Amino acid sequence: MTSPLPLAGLNIVVTRPRGQAAQLAQRIEQAGGKVVLFPLLEISPAADLKCLQALVACLHDFDFAIFISPNAVRYGMETIRAAGALPTKLKIATVGQGSAKALRDLGVQNVIAPQDRFDSEALLALPALQNITGDRVVIFRGNGGRELLGDTLKARGASVEYAECYQRTKPQQNSAALFAADPHAITLTSSEALSNLWDLLDEQGRERLAAVPLFVTHTRIADAAQRLGWRNVITTAEGDDGLLSSLVAWAMERS
Repeated sequence: MTSPLPLAGLNIVVTRPRGQAAQLAQRIEQAGGKVVLFPLLEISPAADLKCLQALVACLHDFDFAIFISPNAVRYGMETIRAAGALPTKLKIATVGQGSAKALRDLGVQNVIAPQDRFDSEALLALPALQNITGDRVVIFRGNGGRELLGDTLKARGASVEYAECYQRTKPQQNSAALFAADPHAITLTSSEALSNLWDLLDEQGRERLAAVPLFVTHTRIADAAQRLGWRNVITTAEGDDGLLSSLVAWAMERS
C-alpha cells in the first residue's frame, strides 16, 4: 500500500531564495518530508533604479518586452505599474510558464512563451521572434546572466536594451550546517546557485555532497552538476510541480 506521506523520514534541502521558498517547502512538508532551508541566492531590487525607471518611461518606443524570470516579472512590473501601465501595442514575451503565469496574475494578456522547454533557446525558436529586423526589444532581467537571448535578437536585426530590475547576491552560508541536517536530497533551480554551493565546499565536502541526489529543473543545470562530479542528478519538469513529482517518484522507488 502506497504511503499517503511519500517523503516521510526524508530531509529535503530547498535552496531557493528565502522569500521564494515557502510554497515548495510547504508542499514537501505536506508530503511528509522535513525541509532544510539553505538559500544559495538572495534577491533584491536593482541597485540603479534611476536607469530602470528611465527605460520604463520609454516603453512606448519599444516593440517587445521580454521578462527573463518570475523575479523579472515581480520587480519589472512593480516599476512599470508605478509609472503607469504597459503600452497597449507592446508585445510581451517570457522564457517560462512560471513567468507567464506571474504576468497573467498581474492582468497581462497574450503572453508569448514556449510551451515545452523553458529557456532562451525555446523562446528564440517561436515564430513571433523570427522576423524582428528593426524592432526594439527591452529585456527585463537581473544583474548579469546569459547573453544568448539578446545577442541572437541583435543578430536577427533587432535593437536590444537590458533593464536590470533586480540583483542576485550570494548569502553567507556555512556548509557545516548543511551536513548537520543530514540531507537525503537537494533541490536546485539555477546554475548560479549550483556554483555558489560548490564554492562553499572543500574537496572532502564536495565528495560527500556529490553522493546526495540532486533535483534540478533544467538540463543546463544538470550538465553543469555532472561536470562538477555529481553522481545522481535528476532533471525534473519546471516549477514546484516538477520538483515535487520527481521527489515523490524517487522516494517511492527508494522505499
